[in-house]
Amino acid sequence: MLSVLIETRNDEEGLARTLGSLVSGAVEGVVREVIVCDQGSSDQTDRVAEHAGCHFVASGGIAAGIRQAKGDWLLLIEPGAKLADGWTEAAMEHMATSTTAARFSRSRGAGPSFLSRLFRRDRPLACGLVITKRQAAALASRARDAGSLARGLSAKRLEGEISVALPKRRG
Repeated sequence: MLSVLIETRNDEEGLARTLGSLVSGAVEGVVREVIVCDQGSSDQTDRVAEHAGCHFVASGGIAAGIRQAKGDWLLLIEPGAKLADGWTEAAMEHMATSTTAARFSRSRGAGPSFLSRLFRRDRPLACGLVITKRQAAALASRARDAGSLARGLSAKRLEGEISVALPKRRG
């Protein structure tokens, strides 16, 4: 039903957190597969993905993951993001009634202050993205990564909540 795609680069800890929040969707039969699209990790990201039963795509980026996905709908999510209880119901309702893209709502209990939200620029996948495989494939042809695929895309806001991943430190 739903293929989950996670683009990674040295994100073993974040990947493990995100995969843990997907377990309920797998148990309920909503998550068909998880595809980890790696961007050259040098840590243990590949082992985390393989131990969790994910399909690990070592090259080709998000476009390769989209081509390999078996679901008609995709969930693109950042490593480190955690979906809250009830996310499966929100996603299933959306997939049953719409063909437009959607994003989860930020968790009310977690997140930055009002002022920091006001002055920061949100990452395109901070709230995940539920999108049809057809639409994602069309966008992937001109996207260099998952973030650029999602950037500027109009999307409905879902009732299901997500705790966004902390931004990675550069350096």
